[in-house]
Amino acid sequence: MTIQETSIQDLLIIQPRIFLDDRGYFFESYNKEKFLKLGLDLNFVQDNQSLSQKGVLRGLHFQNPPFAQGKLVRVIKGSVLDVAVDIRANSPTYGQYEKVFLSGENKTMFWIPPGFAHGFITLEDNTVFTYKCTAGYSKKSEEALMWNDPILNIDWGVDNPLVSEKDQEAELFENFQSQFKS
Repeated sequence: MTIQETSIQDLLIIQPRIFLDDRGYFFESYNKEKFLKLGLDLNFVQDNQSLSQKGVLRGLHFQNPPFAQGKLVRVIKGSVLDVAVDIRANSPTYGQYEKVFLSGENKTMFWIPPGFAHGFITLEDNTVFTYKCTAGYSKKSEEALMWNDPILNIDWGVDNPLVSEKDQEAELFENFQSQFKS
């Protein structure tokens, strides 16, 4: 397993070691001991999975403290453009984002710690997206930023994505007051 740091501190791209042969492939998507050796002491309590058609945009979601979630995300089938926005108020990269291409083929994983808004757009039909969370879902602490916010100016690569009604009503970044202070 190898880790690549991104331009934003604490966001990590993780590439598992893949064993291929004529039967197919095998890889460890998570191994607590190996993650500890890489400096990631994570306690996952919930796994989530979604199926989406091409052009579906989900996000930019997060949960506020004390129910903030870290997420280890990956694609089982299909592909996505995955985005994490730094919403840690005291961070030198506050309001900046990182984009990563994840697919069932490349098996790349993206570690998104608490303090980031997260979203993705599917690039293929029948894309299966999965993520492990460090905290359970809490409706009272969930929040979202507008996916097409003019200040964030994220290029999703799609003009008219399919977005939920809830995500269409998300908060603009200019009105956002982060609860992530450190």
